[in-house]
Order: sequence, then C-alpha cells, then structure tokens
Amino acid sequence: MKRVVFIVGFCFGMVFCSLGQEIALLKYRGGGDWYANPTSLTNLIKFCNTNLGTNLNPKYATVEVGSPDIFNYPFVHATGHGNVVFSDDEIANLKKYLLSGGFLHIDDNYGLRQFIFPQMKKVFPELEFIELPFSHPIFHQKYNFPNGLPKIHEHDNLPPQAFALIWEGRMVCLFTFECDLGDGWEDFEVHHDSDATRTKALQMGANIIKYVFTE
Repeated sequence: MKRVVFIVGFCFGMVFCSLGQEIALLKYRGGGDWYANPTSLTNLIKFCNTNLGTNLNPKYATVEVGSPDIFNYPFVHATGHGNVVFSDDEIANLKKYLLSGGFLHIDDNYGLRQFIFPQMKKVFPELEFIELPFSHPIFHQKYNFPNGLPKIHEHDNLPPQAFALIWEGRMVCLFTFECDLGDGWEDFEVHHDSDATRTKALQMGANIIKYVFTE
C-alpha cells in the first residue's frame, strides 16, 4: 500500500498529506553519524502538520541506501559529520529511486560535504551540484527567504548555500551547506538555539517539504 501512496503523492502533489505519508532518515555506511539529529525530523513533521496543513505520519522511518523500502518514501533526509560510503548496489538503488520520483535532502551537519559529494558523483556522474539563486522557488513557498537559506550555526563562518542536482528539469537532490537546518529543527535542549533561530530553520524545512510535493 505504501508504494501506491508514494506514486499518488508524486502525481498529485499534496494529496499525499491526507494519507499519512511517511518521510525517512537515510542510514548510510562508512562510519559517519547518520543518526546525528534524533529529534529534528519529528519536530519538522509536527511543524509542517501544524503550519502547512499536512498530515505526515508523526513518526519518521529509517531506511538504508540499498533497501527497496526507500521507494516507500517520497522524501528522504540525510545528515551527519563523517564518512559516507555507497556500494555499487546502493548507488544503483539510490539512482533508481531518485529517477523514479524520489527526493533526497542532504543537510551538512559540518564536515559532510567532502564525503557525500564524491558518493553522489557516483550516483550521477553526468551531473554537477549547482548553487541555487535566491530567486529559486524553494526559498519562496509558504515562507519567504529573500536571502536564501537562514544561518543556523556558524561552522566556518561562511554564508549558507543551497546546491542541487537537477535531472531533466527536476530537482532530485538538495544539499544545504554552512546552514545546519537539522540542528535548528532539534529540541531546544539540544543546542539552546533561540526561538527565532529555530523558527527560521523549521520554516525553511517546511518550504523544502512543500516544494518537493507541489512543484
């Protein structure tokens, strides 16, 4: 049944929300902490259900890169700080998932870029990550971010950037860098970010969710 819901969601945009669609966290190999932000997706789901009128399942799933179960989830989120390794089978499975209508959001929790970019290059050797301009629709969904991604944590004191892989005109992967949205989605007690900072992070996350299911 989930596989049918997956197809309906992509064909009819936000129709998925009325069906209690699940989103998932990506579990990868290599030693990196894919589990780094345990409360972030729960809080993002709650925020979207409250402010976007979605009906996402309150509990997110965990799915491995090479698992056929990944096709049950139209939106998959990945995060972490360390090493990432995809096997040949995982590369093939992830590419098939993304070309079939799936979406991968990778949020750099600091230090992930140097590991994930080479792996995604194996998935799409023909594509390059392109930086999204501030005018891109993903920044102007329910919430308006005229200057692009909000800055949640400093990291290397660089401006936040959003990069995307585009396949035949459709964004299949979003990489958020020097921003740390996932930390901003976490419970207050984890990082003690201000309410304003956490709200901006959740609003941008809601924009991503809405963009994925409506554009």
